[in-house]
Amino acid sequence: MKRRERHDAFSGPRWRDRLSVIGLVALAVGLVVRLLLNGAGSWPSALVGAGLMSVWVVFLVRRRRRHDARDTGAQPDDVPAMERRILKGGPPPEDPRRRQALAALVDSRQRRLRRNRWWAFPLLALIFFGTSILWFVYGSVTAGSWTLALAVAAMGWLTWFNLRFDRRLSQMRSRLQS
Repeated sequence: MKRRERHDAFSGPRWRDRLSVIGLVALAVGLVVRLLLNGAGSWPSALVGAGLMSVWVVFLVRRRRRHDARDTGAQPDDVPAMERRILKGGPPPEDPRRRQALAALVDSRQRRLRRNRWWAFPLLALIFFGTSILWFVYGSVTAGSWTLALAVAAMGWLTWFNLRFDRRLSQMRSRLQS
């Protein structure tokens, strides 16, 4: 089924951008994971733990939007639409003020993305592959093989996602400059 695009599909707020929706999704995912791991008999503690986790997720998302809005000069409610425009490869906005805010968001995200790359990837590789090595050292070949496969998959996905996001930010920057 082909998706129909609106003229400026990236500008308006969407229902999934609301903090209440983000909190409810985090609550549902946390509750399901905790019930699967601990069993259905532990639903009160699962509900409390998932509730606290969803409050924490909403707090982090809200804080990130406020910081991005402060860095760009936009409103916190405009940040998700600007992110969608970057990720979907949408055209730059016509309004000069919005264009400047989007350029500031691109610069901020690219700076943040590249700032932590030099230490984050080696540390994650050490954690992922170190766990696998520890399983092999302790004689569990099955667990070592599984964690090695998961480490390769996780590091591959993280590298691909990081490079893809960096490329999309660079593409948006070039569209904004032209």
